[in-house]
Amino acid sequence: MTERIYYREPACRVFEAIVTRTVERDGKPAVHLNRTAFYPTSGGQPFDTGRLGEATVLDAIDDNEDIVHVLSAPISEGAPVRGEIDWPRRFDHMQQHTGQHVLSAAFDRLFDNRTMSFHMGTESSTIDLAREMTPAEVERAVDEANRIVWEDRPVLIRLVSSEEAAALPLRKEPVRSGPLRLIEVTDFDLSACGGTHVAHTGEIGIIAVSVVERFRGGSRVTFLCGGRALRAFRLQRDAIAGSVRHLSVLPPELPSAIERLQQEHKQARKDLSRLQQSLAVHEAARLLAEAESFEGTRVVLTSLEGWDAAGLRAIATALTAHGRAATVLLSSSSPYAAAVARSADLALDASQVLKTMMASYGGRGGGKPDLAQGAGLSGELSAIIDTARAAITSALGTEVAEETD
Repeated sequence: MTERIYYREPACRVFEAIVTRTVERDGKPAVHLNRTAFYPTSGGQPFDTGRLGEATVLDAIDDNEDIVHVLSAPISEGAPVRGEIDWPRRFDHMQQHTGQHVLSAAFDRLFDNRTMSFHMGTESSTIDLAREMTPAEVERAVDEANRIVWEDRPVLIRLVSSEEAAALPLRKEPVRSGPLRLIEVTDFDLSACGGTHVAHTGEIGIIAVSVVERFRGGSRVTFLCGGRALRAFRLQRDAIAGSVRHLSVLPPELPSAIERLQQEHKQARKDLSRLQQSLAVHEAARLLAEAESFEGTRVVLTSLEGWDAAGLRAIATALTAHGRAATVLLSSSSPYAAAVARSADLALDASQVLKTMMASYGGRGGGKPDLAQGAGLSGELSAIIDTARAAITSALGTEVAEETD
């Protein structure tokens, strides 16, 4: 059985141990130790990393009574080793986990809303509450949680029997029987937990909620504590400062400025679409006048600068409305958009021509026999056009042969 130092000394950063067994995990060397401060993934909290001697600890896995340490290099059985915890990672986990206890207790005390689950991610953490919360209720709980943080209350660890635990006001019913490890935030929360926690609530720093969303009939609350909250603040500060600089507004005016820009952009797209539809007829007429001719069919194969996918479609539609015409229009820059169309009096399948092009030059798209559109084609523009020409002339040649027969 591995002695779990983190149970009684969560702040332990360095320890001495003996390798009791060597194994493999997923093709990597791994060891068991007689004692360890490395916390394995458990209870919503990720594993610790660090070093054992010269080897890097890649993972720590709870294997019943032992902890398996997955390593970057093997260590011999029986060897004495010095373990060093990656302290910034561990302390971050301690801040988040203790912050979760305090925040969950605040929701429970103020609103009788039980935490159903907890997950600690690499950037943020979440708790899932049994009932939905209003924004005002969430802010009350966050304020209460931070009051406990700033009062710097002791966070105590104690071990009790299941009988003793049954007589205590635990926030949540324990999921396991036998001896229990309790984490007590003085005069605020008492919970059974095997994770690592700070010694005083002040070490949490701050608890900030970033997102609240409906989830399975309750609320999912995303929160950040301590260093994570500081990093998030810096990120938002820089984003807001950049937006304020570009939009020439004050921070409180950002939402209305962005809404105004969105409305202007939407109107500009409408105006552009209307203009493109008007210009498409004239562009189609110009292209038809310069079109190649094959077996009595006018064929237009070209790239057009300054036209988006909707514009290419409009030109292709206008061009093939004049009868016995086929076209492949491409945008002027890679990756290319494409519009393939044919007039109603041709048996040519536009979607099949597009498929032939995509088979050689990638991209995605589809359509109907008379009109197909694609995007994401890449390669030499002249080669793509040559491929389209070959597909169209082959199909038109087949059509003429069938008519002759």
